[in-house]
Amino acid sequence: MTENKINKDLLLRENLALQRTTLANQATFLSFLRTSLYFAIAALSAENLLKIEHHLYVEILLFSISLFIFIYGIANYYVHRKRIIQSRIHVGDYKTEYLK
Repeated sequence: MTENKINKDLLLRENLALQRTTLANQATFLSFLRTSLYFAIAALSAENLLKIEHHLYVEILLFSISLFIFIYGIANYYVHRKRIIQSRIHVGDYKTEYLK
């Protein structure tokens, strides 16, 4: 009887941990997106804020950084999403891994 309760507690704990990990992955992606948008806004407003002769180079640099952060954020999201999905397979299958 106690072993059955322990198994249910372990399954619940593992499922909740995977849900927290999924939400953390989504929050991280949104942070990358937010940072990318900050750099894009900085690039758009560089002409008005910077009264320098070659403001176009600064705009291109900021847009490039924004694009890099956005692409890296998307790649990071999908890499971790794939790992989370692979981890979900092992939920409740702890006996076969740890008792061998």
